[in-house]
Amino acid sequence: MKELFGNSLFFGVAVSVAGYEIGLMLKKKLKNPLCNPLLISIAFVILVLNVFGIEYSDYYEGGKYLSYLLTPATVCLAVPLYQKLELLKRNWTAVIAAICAGVFSSLVTVFLMAKMFGFTHEQYVTFLPKSITTAIGMGVSEKLGGIVTVTVIVIIITGILGNVIAESVFKLFRIEEPIAKGLALGTSSHAIGTAKAMELGEIEGAMSSLSIVVSGILTVIAASVFARLL
Repeated sequence: MKELFGNSLFFGVAVSVAGYEIGLMLKKKLKNPLCNPLLISIAFVILVLNVFGIEYSDYYEGGKYLSYLLTPATVCLAVPLYQKLELLKRNWTAVIAAICAGVFSSLVTVFLMAKMFGFTHEQYVTFLPKSITTAIGMGVSEKLGGIVTVTVIVIIITGILGNVIAESVFKLFRIEEPIAKGLALGTSSHAIGTAKAMELGEIEGAMSSLSIVVSGILTVIAASVFARLL
């Protein structure tokens, strides 16, 4: 079985897509926020690799083709933003202020956590890009001397957590403004949070798409400054 699956060029793509489809079906059927398709697909891939004794390197031979789509998929998020351009123009001051506050809060939180738990510099900079999209976060981590593979995991966990708890947080704090919801999700939970924002509405999705780009740029600049603090 290992030879049959592990040597297949597109095995990684097939098992990843299959896991995601299973996640989508479970989400539709159970309607539980914990049934996140990405979370389920990760668990499914881990299960398959362990059951059939397949090395990650063999899986990645095919799975890497999905990774190539990450950057263009992120760029495509500009489409809903363009459709709501007039709304952005009317609220640009509040939008920029909210994104700046979100980026600053994320970096300060990581710094305080690093001081509290005694992180090394390498561990500290690994966590700094946790709230931006993977395509940008990997580059930031590598440039600052972090552990890129751990950064990817942290980014994914951050996105999934934001996606899962978003609606509960909005209800708890009585946040009803669509622009605020979109900015919060995009700034804190990048593309995975944006997927949830698009489920909530067009305005939420557009604002979240903008947040991914702006927060990514601001984090690239600010992370290099924060990296010197520890």
